[in-house]
Amino acid sequence: MGNRARMTDRTHRWIAAMRAQDYAAAWAISDEALAQRDAASRDDPALPYHLRWVWDGRDYRGKHCLVRCYHGLGDTIQFARFLPLLAERTASLRVEADPRLLPLIDAVVSKAGGSGIGLIPFDPARPAAPSDCDIEITELDFALRATPADARLPYLSVSQALLPRGTVGLCYGAGAWDSGRCVPPDLLAPVCSLAPCLTLMPEPTALDVLNPAGCPFDMETTAALTAATDLVITADTMIAHLAGAMGKPTWLLLKAEPDWRWPVGSHRTPWYPSMHIYAQSAPGDWVGVLAQVWHDLAALRFRTAER
Repeated sequence: MGNRARMTDRTHRWIAAMRAQDYAAAWAISDEALAQRDAASRDDPALPYHLRWVWDGRDYRGKHCLVRCYHGLGDTIQFARFLPLLAERTASLRVEADPRLLPLIDAVVSKAGGSGIGLIPFDPARPAAPSDCDIEITELDFALRATPADARLPYLSVSQALLPRGTVGLCYGAGAWDSGRCVPPDLLAPVCSLAPCLTLMPEPTALDVLNPAGCPFDMETTAALTAATDLVITADTMIAHLAGAMGKPTWLLLKAEPDWRWPVGSHRTPWYPSMHIYAQSAPGDWVGVLAQVWHDLAALRFRTAER
C-alpha cells in the first residue's frame, strides 16, 4: 500500500472514529500518523498554512506554549474551547490568531476564569517565533486528549446588541472553497415571514430583514448581533461555530456529505449541544431542508404564541 493510499485509509478511519465519538480511537490513529511523520516537515513553510502540522508530541506541561491558528475562523472558534484547559497545564500560553478573532479568544479565556494569555495578531508574512512547545489550535483535542465534554459550555459570552424580541439570525453563505455548503438565499424568504430576521452575511440582501445592507464583517459586531438573536439558522460556516460557542439555539443547514465534525444521520452534535442539524437527504436538496426548517419554525412560533 502506497503512502497516499495509507493516508486516505487513515483519514477515513479517523473521520469514522470522530463521528462515532470514539475519541480514543481517533487519537490512536493520530498517534500512528505522528509516529510516521518526518520531523523536518513540521510547520513546513513550503505548504499552505492550513495544510501544516505543528505539534510533534512533545510535553507541554510546565512549558511556555504557543498556539498557532492556521485554519479558518470557524475552526479557531470551535477549538478555542480547549485553550483554558491548556493554560492550566503550561507555564505560559500565547495564542497567535487572526486579529479579528483576538477579542473573542480573550472572551473565551476570561469566561473560564483564566488570565495572562498572550494574544498575538497572526501575520502570515511574519509568524511568531517558536516557543518551547508549539501546537496548532485544531491539534488541541489530540494533544490534551480532551473531548468536547471536557470543555465548559457555553464557552463564549459577549455583550449583546439591541434587537427585537424573537429575532432570527440568518446566514446562508459559506467559503468559496466549498460552494456545496451555501444555501440559495431565496429559500430563506418564507422564514422571514414568520419572525423578524437579521442577516449575518457581510453583504446586501434582498431578503426581508432588519439590516438589508448586511452585517459588518467585524467579529465583535457580528458576535454582539448573534448573541442578541433568539435563534440562528445558518449554513456550515463560522457563524455556526460562533452561535454554538455561545450556546444559542442554532439550526445548522448541512449538505448531504458534511465534513468530519458533523455526525451523519443524527440531528445532534456533542460539539454544540444547543445545535439542531438539518441535513440534505440527497446532494443539492436544499428545498427539502428549508421546507422542514419552515415547518419547525412555524410550530415553534405557534407554541410560543400560546404561552
